[in-house]
Amino acid sequence: MPRTLTRQLIDEHLVSGDPVPGREIGLRIDQTLTQDATGTLVMQELEALGLDRARTEVSVQYVDHNLLQADERNAEDHEFLRTAARRFGLWFSKPGNGVSHPTHMQRFGRPGTTMVGSDSHTCAAGSLGMLAIGVGGLEVAFAIAGEPLRIRMPQVWGVRLTGELPPWVSAKDVILEMLRRHGVSGGLNRVIEYHGPGLAGLSAMDRHVIANMGAELGATTSVFPADERVEEFLRAEGRAGDHRPLAAEEGAEYDVTDEIDLSTLEPLIAKPSSPDNVVPVREVAGEPVGQVVIGSSANPGLRDFAVAAQMVRGRQTNDAVSFDVNPSSREIFSDLTRMGATFDLIAAGARIHQAGCMGCIGMGQAPASGHNSLRTFPRNFPGRSGTPEDAVWLCSPETAAAAALTGVVTDPRDLAEKLGLADAAPDLPAEASVNTDMLVAPPPVEQARQQELVRGPNISGLPDFPPLPDTLDLPVLLRMGDNVSTDEISPAGAKALPFRSNVPQLAEFTFTRIDADYPERARGTGPHAVVAGDNYGQGSSREHAAITPRHLGLAVVVARSYARIHWQNLANFGILALEFTDPADLDRITDGTVLHLRDLRGLPDTEEITATDDDGAEFRLRHSLSPGQVEAVLAGGRIPLLARSGG
Repeated sequence: MPRTLTRQLIDEHLVSGDPVPGREIGLRIDQTLTQDATGTLVMQELEALGLDRARTEVSVQYVDHNLLQADERNAEDHEFLRTAARRFGLWFSKPGNGVSHPTHMQRFGRPGTTMVGSDSHTCAAGSLGMLAIGVGGLEVAFAIAGEPLRIRMPQVWGVRLTGELPPWVSAKDVILEMLRRHGVSGGLNRVIEYHGPGLAGLSAMDRHVIANMGAELGATTSVFPADERVEEFLRAEGRAGDHRPLAAEEGAEYDVTDEIDLSTLEPLIAKPSSPDNVVPVREVAGEPVGQVVIGSSANPGLRDFAVAAQMVRGRQTNDAVSFDVNPSSREIFSDLTRMGATFDLIAAGARIHQAGCMGCIGMGQAPASGHNSLRTFPRNFPGRSGTPEDAVWLCSPETAAAAALTGVVTDPRDLAEKLGLADAAPDLPAEASVNTDMLVAPPPVEQARQQELVRGPNISGLPDFPPLPDTLDLPVLLRMGDNVSTDEISPAGAKALPFRSNVPQLAEFTFTRIDADYPERARGTGPHAVVAGDNYGQGSSREHAAITPRHLGLAVVVARSYARIHWQNLANFGILALEFTDPADLDRITDGTVLHLRDLRGLPDTEEITATDDDGAEFRLRHSLSPGQVEAVLAGGRIPLLARSGG
């Protein structure tokens, strides 16, 4: 049978299992990516595993999230990561070198390889014909140690692109159209594989925009062919020899299909506060805007900044707007400056920040309450910006720049007509700037073995959680709805993230965006449960969203359905993830309901559990854990399981 590109990549790396949708498979991993908001735990996990040296082709530790150094905590973690990278044989990308995803694409991405990363937007590397999957940090640690990734075989969702994008419409509008059609859980347990003649008009960085935000669809990853546009990108980066042509075989059939005629698209925007709350820009034109931010891994390309610079050239942004620019990598910032575009942005009133995630993770650039913030970012979950009552909109650089100039949400086509602007197609250099000075190569093995890990006082040890008992009587401390994000479970932002290496301190922020009293109530309760609706745990891959509730006594989550990465993280740290057999049963549970569960040590022999409440009412529950995940949950998590097995 002719194979999809996804199936070819899986077949080349398959080490165990039958690649049938829904069945567990094991994949050999070539590359890994970690960033500083998640990497400190990964490095501690490597230490717990007793790793001597990374066993991957390439592993890179980036520092791109926690760049604000308001006190000593972030700087201490950066030093810990630097020394850990030396000790375990990883590359180290210094603070300010760039956002992990575009920087990795520029320097290390290679068609035909597999990669896992402890960041949900690792899937952006699918723009180069890679199979790149965001996972929890523990999966990355095992991959660095040479273990295969174990994952459910996804369906392959073929999205055929035809036509060409009209003027003032760009790649961000393509992925916003996907979110408009399919919602934040439309890609669950699927790989999105883009194909068709419309690809010819999309550069590798355009594809990065689309692949990156596949995470917002809940997809396992997104995959693009490695064609002439990918070769063009690698040649510009001085890496033409890394190109390998890859595409679906003629006649390949997909499990699910969709088609987008690019010529029919228009500028789109995601309203607060979900990436799938998408409408045409003209539908909300005139809404006042207080902030515009351009950058992030979701619009990281030179073109994205150059388009904005071209639109504001010779003009001044509206006096009510804070116009912020986050360069996505030092190399892209260099090219932007070489073109003269940095001057155009500064002259127009832009505030230029360091190369990194910054406002995307709530690390600075928090907007004023009651003011709309338009961002070229991937997510607009409530409070993620750092402002509790925020109003964040997601849009293209064209739409963002138009709002910066006018002070209101503006369709860039309308602004172009009013100002007589030519189509936004900046002239980009054929060769990119290449500067590897801030990428530190791993030292030789003997030097690495001499490296001591430098731990600041804010770095706590990994918690040791007890095994799952046979019987649990669990008060339900929270009853939640659909699409609860990991930002709501364990918040990002400048207040919480400096404690990412200090589990007891970070636990004080757990669920506080939903219930400010949860940490105190949880400590006073002991073992407990929470219940939720569909797509529980969407968003970030951060393991903290499993570890900190577990630290506070969370033993069981019961939901209608789960986001993939968080579901795996719960099992990794010994939290039992159950699903309602009858989704309506969620409505029968209130805060304070006590769920009685029995015979939990029998989980290896059954997928079904019956819980009762104090009145004897029954709730039929099930789990979809693999035998290995069940074993980990029973042991209290994968690390305790490893420790108790002696290796």
